[in-house]
Amino acid sequence: MKLIKLNAIDSTNDFLKGLSLTQELQNFTVVSAENQTKGRGQMGSVWNTEASKNLIMSVFVKDVVLNPNGIYQLNIATALAMVQVLKTFNIKNLSVKWPNDIMSANFKIGGILIENTFKTSGHISSIIGIGLNVNQTNFDDLPKASSMAVVADAVFNKEELLVLIVEQLKENLLEIHSNSQELWSNYLRILFKKGVPMPFKVKEKSFMGIITGVSAAGKLILLLEDDSFAEYGIKEVQMLY
Repeated sequence: MKLIKLNAIDSTNDFLKGLSLTQELQNFTVVSAENQTKGRGQMGSVWNTEASKNLIMSVFVKDVVLNPNGIYQLNIATALAMVQVLKTFNIKNLSVKWPNDIMSANFKIGGILIENTFKTSGHISSIIGIGLNVNQTNFDDLPKASSMAVVADAVFNKEELLVLIVEQLKENLLEIHSNSQELWSNYLRILFKKGVPMPFKVKEKSFMGIITGVSAAGKLILLLEDDSFAEYGIKEVQMLY
């Protein structure tokens, strides 16, 4: 693992993406930053973080997924890696809120943003952005956010967390080829509110639904009140919780 540490950057994903355009990067090149001024979440949403308190990192991987149809497996492997590591630090009630939020009970403590590049040669490279609230304790403007420190009433070593997450990610990515069914099963087992009737909203229309799973393409599968099933892509549906 090659680690590049930065003090402040607009986006670790953007920095790593720019680096990949100018040089040949080795697998699992990692960029971390103490402060990120323009952090992004899914579909352009904003990721705010308090300087020096949290883990902000991006990981470069290439040729892990060989087919664009299997690209969502990167999300699964990454989300599971975060949950697996957090469990070892006694963080309770962990789950993954589709598509990429890491939850402790009803509070978001982490998020993932994966950006993929598909080359004409067939090669696929990906930048896996990870944000994890570690030692931040003030979330006055973010009522649905929390951190490891708040949940466990302790202070954590961010560098240790980075190494452990990358090592677990490596293991999980190997399983994409050797044991992908087990990855899927473990991911579906920890889906936030799976099997629980919940209110959802599409545009301005609210309705009840039950999460039953996620499709191979990464779409959320809901069982609706009329016993039909519907699939929704990222940002097409909002869970009201």
